[in-house]
Amino acid sequence: MSGRIPREFIDELLVRVDIVDLIDSHVPLKKTGTNYVARCPFHTEKTPSFSVNRSKQFFHCFGCGASGNAISFLMDFSHLDFVEAVEDLATFAGVDVPREPVSHDAGSKKEDLSSLYLVMEQVAAFYAQQLRTSDEGKKAVEYLKNRGVSGDCAANFMLGYAPDDWKALAGRFNQKLLTEAGLLVSKEHGQAYDRFRGRIMFPIRDKRARIIGFGGRVLDDSLPKYLNSPETSLFHKGKEVYGLFELLEKNPKPQRILIVEGYMDVIALAQFGIYYAVATLGTATSQAHLDLLFRFSSELVFCFDGDRAGREAAWRAIASVFPSLKGGRQIRIMLLPQNHDPDSLVREEGLDKFTERVQSAQVLSDFFFEHFSKDLKLSEMEGRSKLRDEVVTHLKQLPIGAFREMMFEKLSGLAKQYILDNEAILAQKKQVKKHQLQTGRLSIPSFVIALLLQNPKFIEIVEQKEIDWDQLEFEGVERFKNILNMIADKKPTNYGMLLEAYRDHADEVIVKKLASFDFMIPDDGTETEFCDALDGMLKQGREAAIAKLQAKADSYGLNIQEQEMLVKMLANK
Repeated sequence: MSGRIPREFIDELLVRVDIVDLIDSHVPLKKTGTNYVARCPFHTEKTPSFSVNRSKQFFHCFGCGASGNAISFLMDFSHLDFVEAVEDLATFAGVDVPREPVSHDAGSKKEDLSSLYLVMEQVAAFYAQQLRTSDEGKKAVEYLKNRGVSGDCAANFMLGYAPDDWKALAGRFNQKLLTEAGLLVSKEHGQAYDRFRGRIMFPIRDKRARIIGFGGRVLDDSLPKYLNSPETSLFHKGKEVYGLFELLEKNPKPQRILIVEGYMDVIALAQFGIYYAVATLGTATSQAHLDLLFRFSSELVFCFDGDRAGREAAWRAIASVFPSLKGGRQIRIMLLPQNHDPDSLVREEGLDKFTERVQSAQVLSDFFFEHFSKDLKLSEMEGRSKLRDEVVTHLKQLPIGAFREMMFEKLSGLAKQYILDNEAILAQKKQVKKHQLQTGRLSIPSFVIALLLQNPKFIEIVEQKEIDWDQLEFEGVERFKNILNMIADKKPTNYGMLLEAYRDHADEVIVKKLASFDFMIPDDGTETEFCDALDGMLKQGREAAIAKLQAKADSYGLNIQEQEMLVKMLANK
């Protein structure tokens, strides 16, 4: 199916599907008051903190903070991307997903992708057959046996062998498709030859079991030792990892994912019963890799060699993860003993000892500060200053939230009072408070915004008041106006629809947090509470605006426009 899904259909789907019915079909819910509760499917807990609200069409876990609408639930619960979640939701509702018209070229491209997937499957089967039956393949089998790889494990990972032949594929499959799939290398005058020759082949599968690329390893010490598929319309090595499909087949919700460097590391660990390892494909870990893996587990453990090169690789990986460290996500660093890789170490120590190493791996924060402070003399002002200069740049990449705040506090503690002056500390705390709601009492503007988000129909009450926003002064006034504009534009019938409009929006996090507050207000009293709070906010806003203008008049004087504004506001007070 090609073409974009119309936004109108997505909104209609969110109205058609009751989120309580959807979630109850995956996680049995129990009615408690106006909400439905269960133990959270996204983290381990003994008492239910996962709540689903039918009127808002919204779920929220008070334990881990997971929240969203019906589409968000399917994305998180079933590890789907957005389009897949919409398709599943449509199936649940018993409707077909319409697509916007596309050009003939786009339709042909989709058909070409299907042909590429098919040829990749056929080539993988050919390689597997060569491993089992050819004379050359017997040497590859012997190599795998010497590495301790069993026949079952080889079959599970679909291992194969590419004959040492320049034309092994070209005479069997469509050359145009082979070239587009990266399996043939084109030469001058239209000639082409097989990219992979004389190598053990590792099919790379996406999470939907489709073969998107290959990795190949030589049987001797010739170079390059490993060779990967090039970038194609199917394969983007900066976005894919090896072993993810096999991992999810064993456990769709692993407690942690171990990130190693090589294909054989993944296979050797699986051979020993460690089924939660994946490998990056000859490239540094990217944010796309992290976002992909964090969809399946909240804890990632990076595994590196313990030598200097390994430590440098670990640091490069750490430097790339900071933008992905949202709330509830954890990174650990596991450095191996000298002269060991995961394959050799698990064979020497065994499963239990290796697992213990994984579980006790160093947390990111300790590794991070240790990296910077090990060669600095923090007893000296110069050392503390250098620590500040080097660290702050990285910490600013962290998403706003509790972890970022704690990292700044640890930085301050390491270098004591000299590391950040009072003004910098106050500025940081102010920035965090802007984005982080306290769990206690809300300000009046936040209270009003939260009730409006939870009840978009209340926009009619706001519009009837014909508010002059230039005469108001309160924190969050611009956000309030933006939310009003969003509701007026989208006209959502419930919060679940409104939340969809904020997907990937800059205010998505704050909108979710405000909407998750339970004010314990009876349904028949919500509108009265909103009206009273709105009137209180407007009154406070006008008084604050008047006070601000009067203070400016006393100190600096007002221009003509400001004088007219003050007179008008005092007359309407």
